[in-house]
Amino acid sequence: MVIKSKASIQELSLRSREIFRHIVDTYLETGEPIGSKVISKRANLNLSPATIRNVMADLEEAGLLFAPHISAGRMPTELGLRLFVDGLLEIGYLGEDERRNMEEKCQVGGHHFPVMLEQAIQALSGLSRCAGLVVAPTTEYRLKHMEFLKLGPDRALVVMVSEDGLIENRLIDLPKGLPPAALVEAGNYLTARLINKTLAEATVEITKELDDHRTELNLLTEKVIKTGLATWAGTKNERILILTGQSHLLEEVKELEDLERVRILFQMLENKESMIRLLEESKKAKDVQIFIGSQNELFNLTGCSLIIAPYQNNRQQVIGAVGVIGPSRIDYAKIIPMVNYTAQLIGRFLTKK
Repeated sequence: MVIKSKASIQELSLRSREIFRHIVDTYLETGEPIGSKVISKRANLNLSPATIRNVMADLEEAGLLFAPHISAGRMPTELGLRLFVDGLLEIGYLGEDERRNMEEKCQVGGHHFPVMLEQAIQALSGLSRCAGLVVAPTTEYRLKHMEFLKLGPDRALVVMVSEDGLIENRLIDLPKGLPPAALVEAGNYLTARLINKTLAEATVEITKELDDHRTELNLLTEKVIKTGLATWAGTKNERILILTGQSHLLEEVKELEDLERVRILFQMLENKESMIRLLEESKKAKDVQIFIGSQNELFNLTGCSLIIAPYQNNRQQVIGAVGVIGPSRIDYAKIIPMVNYTAQLIGRFLTKK
């Protein structure tokens, strides 16, 4: 489906625009079609039902409205929703209580970035009553610190911290006979060589130095270092996808047809590779993006909408995106600022790093 531009709203007369706005507002509120008699009574347009019917027929011919049943009123099409969102929607503002609620939940994560992301997306999902999702960077970003924490005689935790505050942990097996000071030595060695480098860059440099025997490290310490680096092998192009609140999508189910669409959507959400591709595409934009129904092939059969916003690190680089998925009649005016504020909160967290 070809989506018209924002300028297309100017092609409607003032009368058509007001009737169209009233139909979409009612649909977003109730999910039900609306007839000319109801509009005539509620809209305060001083127009007869016959005049309103003529305008509705013109809007239907333009592809902006449709009748779900022969005797029913009219509802907006995907094109109509797109036109409304782009040209008529009045975006609201988050209340102080909502802002405070989101900020407090995000602070639960402390300085641990992945936990903060989970808290942020759970807060967004709860307030919006939609499924929440966020894509986070992994280890292809600039690094700051790496250390080894001994957990037992033969196990250690490798902790890697990026400049953006992302913390990742991996378990490794330790070689037998490793002296107690070796883990500290290995961590100091790695940190000195990976600062301001990506993991890929640091791995190439460190591996070459170890292979050329240009260090004073003993063989067991070298083995620990190589094992620690190897735990992230092959992950430099991955993304972490966090999904939460999928159960909210069931709240709008009224008919078997709706249930089938939700089932299809759940299957798509399980395909994280497809979702990450979509979110990666959204990172190219600087502001909130809205995908409605078949505007994106991922939601072609589900009748859902995706509202998503990118977030930036402390170098003003876009490194991830956060958003919600819900039915096409979600409260755009309320949820758009929610998504935008969540992205700002994440960016604010990273700016402090």
